[in-house]
Amino acid sequence: MAIRMPRIIKKSSSAGDVPKGHFAVYVGENQKKRFVIPISFLSQPLFQDLLSQAEEEFGFDHPMGGVTIPCSEDVFVDLTSRLNRI
Repeated sequence: MAIRMPRIIKKSSSAGDVPKGHFAVYVGENQKKRFVIPISFLSQPLFQDLLSQAEEEFGFDHPMGGVTIPCSEDVFVDLTSRLNRI
């Protein structure tokens, strides 16, 4: 069963593959997965809540090279799919 996520681009390679208007985040509790998402998510209250949690947990030190989101991959995919509908 395939899940279509038109506005999220799941990537696992280098920083050079981030398209204009997008940015990379790392998500996961144990193993971090890299997602490239639209900058427009930054203005959404649901995503801002995630960023606040990231700030509380990690401060501004993100050793992966992108913002690290402290939630499970399933929660992140669910939240971003809701943001796609807004």
